[in-house]
Amino acid sequence: MSSQSHPMGNDVGVGPDTVAKQHLNLSYAGALVFFMQAGFAMLEAGIVHPKNTINILFKNMIDASIAAIGFWLIGYGFAYGKDSGGFIGGSNFALDEVYNKAGGCTKASDGSWSCSPDGWESWFFQWAFTGAAATIVAGSVCERTKIGAYFVYSIIITAFIYPVVVHWVWGTGWLSAWGAYGDNPRPLFTGNTNSNGMIDFAGSGVVHMVGGFSGLMGAIVVGPRIGRFNADGTVNELYAGNKTLQSLGAFILWFGWYGFNCGSTLAISGGLGQVAGKVAVNTTIAAAAGAIGATFITFIFEGHYDISMGLNGLLAGLVGVTANCSVVNPWAALIIGLVASLILYLGHYLLLKLKIDDPCDACIVHGFCGMWGVWSAGIFCSDGNIQYAGYPNVNNACARGEQFGVQIVGSLVVAAWVMGTAGMTFLAIDKTIGMRVSEDIEHAGLDASEHGAVQSQPVPLPQNNFPNMNGNISMYTYPPAF
Repeated sequence: MSSQSHPMGNDVGVGPDTVAKQHLNLSYAGALVFFMQAGFAMLEAGIVHPKNTINILFKNMIDASIAAIGFWLIGYGFAYGKDSGGFIGGSNFALDEVYNKAGGCTKASDGSWSCSPDGWESWFFQWAFTGAAATIVAGSVCERTKIGAYFVYSIIITAFIYPVVVHWVWGTGWLSAWGAYGDNPRPLFTGNTNSNGMIDFAGSGVVHMVGGFSGLMGAIVVGPRIGRFNADGTVNELYAGNKTLQSLGAFILWFGWYGFNCGSTLAISGGLGQVAGKVAVNTTIAAAAGAIGATFITFIFEGHYDISMGLNGLLAGLVGVTANCSVVNPWAALIIGLVASLILYLGHYLLLKLKIDDPCDACIVHGFCGMWGVWSAGIFCSDGNIQYAGYPNVNNACARGEQFGVQIVGSLVVAAWVMGTAGMTFLAIDKTIGMRVSEDIEHAGLDASEHGAVQSQPVPLPQNNFPNMNGNISMYTYPPAF
């Protein structure tokens, strides 16, 4: 994503009509990103057992709500407030600076316009991203985690862990790709104003690595679901899932991803509209490559076409291209999506080998494929593409190899930050209020224990209503709990 200070911070030469369109465009893109919450909800509801459906839907609702309050009060200030040593922001809490500064346009004597945004639509767009990062975690720890634990870690992730990474990369932090701010040169290698920072256009690292690696730590701390692994290390399939809901969720996410990636230009003036078009093409190609790659990898090694793996491959391709979609060519997006599908397949079986139970493979799709996306920005970028996307890049960082080095270091530091802070958060929760529900509650299902829901049972019908079934109506019953 372009830095908050970049395209709309000072729209010199852009008239008020164009600025109004840019504000509307960002608000619309934010709405698309927010609609991805529905995609996550359907995807996860299609994966969990029916006895836990209400629970996972509730968690998706509550994390969007917690993200709104936490990011408004604290998170946005940490992310985009006045820089403090390149680590964290320290102003604009509860949008207090936005209240006191109305955006507007003034016309100079030479007829040119100078416009500044009011900040409202910027917060809205960023909040939608924050909610996405928090929602990812729910898929990794579902079906055995207490609601109270979910409340606590959602607050910490959206108000602190995620905003710090945002400040580093998209704000005025030490990894920013937008040159020097004040007296602080960026980034870490040559230490001058000509040096590029970490390119993460729409959030493979900032959003998906944060959510994915937080989910990984949560899954490790809370432990696997009852019955998932046998003593000899073999794996049990607990529930086949609702493929209809999974498919609906994946396609909603694909749709919303165009707001996620294309909207990250933050503006449509000065050639950024053309950049958004290129981003849409690369996003589409990577998603398609991920879906096809995962489908055929599964067929080659397992002898069947797995819809769940194909849908996750689609998402892996989207995550993989999110960091680099503005700085690579379409042929590279194809490779990025295919490699992401391979990472997904290998990562799925690595987790099982390590006895880490992530029902949605969220830490692979978002964490490891997110890291691949950040690296890909350094592998497949060209200096011309970086400049076309609006980055300064006056030192030809791609050709010199510096960009790839920055991407590697930046992604590793982000991963270490997230795994360290999230790991401590989950351990603290587990030692205090507890992360996991009791064994009895897990067997009965969280819908009944946490939400007071009673699972409906089918009403037996006369045998003659089903002449071709010989009275067998078992297909109308829920599968056993375990």
